[in-house]
Amino acid sequence: MRTVRPGAQASARWRAFACGLVFLASCMLAATASAWVPHLSMLFSAELTPDPETKLPAPTRYSYRGIHTTVVQGVETPLRSSLQATVPAELGNVLAFYRTELAKLGWQEQHDGAVVSTDHVQLAFVSPLGPGTLALDRKPSGTAVNLVQKNAAVATRANVLPEPGQAKLVFSNISETDATLVIDGRSVNRAAGSRAVSLDLEPGQYSYEVSVPGHPATTNTLTFAAGETWEFTVGRNGEAWSPLLLY
Repeated sequence: MRTVRPGAQASARWRAFACGLVFLASCMLAATASAWVPHLSMLFSAELTPDPETKLPAPTRYSYRGIHTTVVQGVETPLRSSLQATVPAELGNVLAFYRTELAKLGWQEQHDGAVVSTDHVQLAFVSPLGPGTLALDRKPSGTAVNLVQKNAAVATRANVLPEPGQAKLVFSNISETDATLVIDGRSVNRAAGSRAVSLDLEPGQYSYEVSVPGHPATTNTLTFAAGETWEFTVGRNGEAWSPLLLY
């Protein structure tokens, strides 16, 4: 588990955080579910009943369900929570279920940019904790659900909240040697045990390279959306971890 605290400025547009920025993306399947569990009763019924044991709304009927959270040390409330599920029901019925259940929880649907078709739905919400999104996709086995809720207060406390209309990148080196990140025409060196730094980016796709002496350089591309915060971490063994969507 990794903890973020404010620190000194490293350079223009780079903000330093406490040494050893540590986040944990934990994946928890619902208590009654393994990775794939058949909950196919009433397969052809339009009625969907909310499961009282899930924190994010989910129907009791599903063929797959996973709950994923990103947390920071010392804060019980997740920074970001998401629910992925496959529901054996028509997309229109699943959409009606979520509009009803989210409204009960105080989620306010935002109509700008909303996409609603027979095969795909993409909706944005303002929830009591922060931004939320709902994506639904029609599949041969039913409807795929991706529901996300972010906690703006936790992100502010952890200093990982992006500026309005911007994306944020956090670079953390917990290895025992130096590490370098090159992105957006900038090169940032972080010594072993030094503080993590963050960079505000315009939304878009960026090529990046993470290099550590004695290890092959890691190069890839990543798309940063407005309102997202990603973390790049060099692990204790000097290997670059896969990018983690923090917020």
